[in-house]
Amino acid sequence: MVPGKTRIGCRILYSQLTWPQLLNPIVFRKHFSPFLALRYLKPKRSFVSVITLISVLGVALGVMILVVVIAVFTGFGEKIKETIIGFEPHITVDANGILTDWPELVDKIKAVDGVTSVTPFVQGQVIMDYNGRRLAPVMRAIYPDEKEVARFQEITKEGEFELDIDTVVIGDELARGMGISVGDTILLYSPSEIDTLVEAINQAEGAQTEDERHKWFQVARDEVTVPTELTVTGIFDSGFYEFDANFVMTHLETGQVLYNLAGDVHGISVETVDAYQAAPIKDAILEAIGWQYRCLTWADRHQARLEAVLVERQVMWFILLFLMIVAGFCIMNTMITVTYQKRSEIGLLKAIGAPEGMIARLFLIQGVIVGIFGVIVGLLLAWLFIENRKEIIDFLGEVFHIKMFSEEVYGFPDGLPAVVTFRDVFWISVGAFISCALAALAPAIIAARLEPAKALRSE
Repeated sequence: MVPGKTRIGCRILYSQLTWPQLLNPIVFRKHFSPFLALRYLKPKRSFVSVITLISVLGVALGVMILVVVIAVFTGFGEKIKETIIGFEPHITVDANGILTDWPELVDKIKAVDGVTSVTPFVQGQVIMDYNGRRLAPVMRAIYPDEKEVARFQEITKEGEFELDIDTVVIGDELARGMGISVGDTILLYSPSEIDTLVEAINQAEGAQTEDERHKWFQVARDEVTVPTELTVTGIFDSGFYEFDANFVMTHLETGQVLYNLAGDVHGISVETVDAYQAAPIKDAILEAIGWQYRCLTWADRHQARLEAVLVERQVMWFILLFLMIVAGFCIMNTMITVTYQKRSEIGLLKAIGAPEGMIARLFLIQGVIVGIFGVIVGLLLAWLFIENRKEIIDFLGEVFHIKMFSEEVYGFPDGLPAVVTFRDVFWISVGAFISCALAALAPAIIAARLEPAKALRSE
């Protein structure tokens, strides 16, 4: 005897199809599996409906978390790149020492296609003194041509980026830590002068006679240059703590005086039409000036930091991929439960001639449907979270009484960065869809191999 529930299901199925469709076995088979799959997933007040909803939510949460986290890591990486490009030269040329023939090199580099600006520089640590407080920041001395001034003016938040032989521009974190404001005066000492002074003092302390001791003090007084006194004309904010807390910008001549270089420089900074295409221009520069020089792009100089962000992003891909596996187990659990509860109907369908492929396709379609709905809902939730991430983070901070992603720590004045790329969304969606389909494969095989006699024996 046909069970009551099965009889009702068959009546509903027959009412959805016309007689020509019922008489055509190809059309019948085409419409049967999707219809019955949707019927089994249709929301009801039953345990099956609850776990189906949980499966959809599991896929959705997995997709949402993956999209949000990967978007944040991508945005973090892009933010770092933008900050580095805004402060650092696109390409630097040096010889691991002092460049004496830099005017000739400048002419050769300017002739290379893609180069927009060439500026010599002196860079190294100095001793900075302000009201008796001393630090050892990195000094970058450049020639203030129009393009360089325009580039640094964009990140100058107080005063103006004006470099002269008696002026200096410093980072905002350095200024805040030392209590320096625009218009204040600082002193810069050359490290080489400190070395000379220390050596003279050591020699004087080890002198055997008073005349010899006096001689070394005389050397220290004559050879040590008077510290350079500079007026702060601007304070810059690059958005990167390492730059803002450790760099001071001075005129090229000031740097040459502090390092006793006369007319020589430490290197040449090069600006290009596109910072992200600096690598081929670097090769062209080396061909023009010779391979005995060292030529580095901004990515080469910060390779460790950029690779660290990339590795963290890949690790998060791997870790969060397990969310999809968990969602797949949820779907498999749903399909196995449905298979168990519908075993009598499956037995009846096989008894009246339904092939194993049709039964397997029924459960595969269920997994596909769950995957499609889960991906759509997950992408929608991810979009809502990313669009309102600042408000959500502020709300969570108020609830738990913590300051999440502080600007002082992470250096993000505009909030947590997030960049969504089509490539990431595509592979996350495809991965979630495939995991759902594979999760439904095992229940589909179990249902297809169910023997009709054993399935109907319990009814």
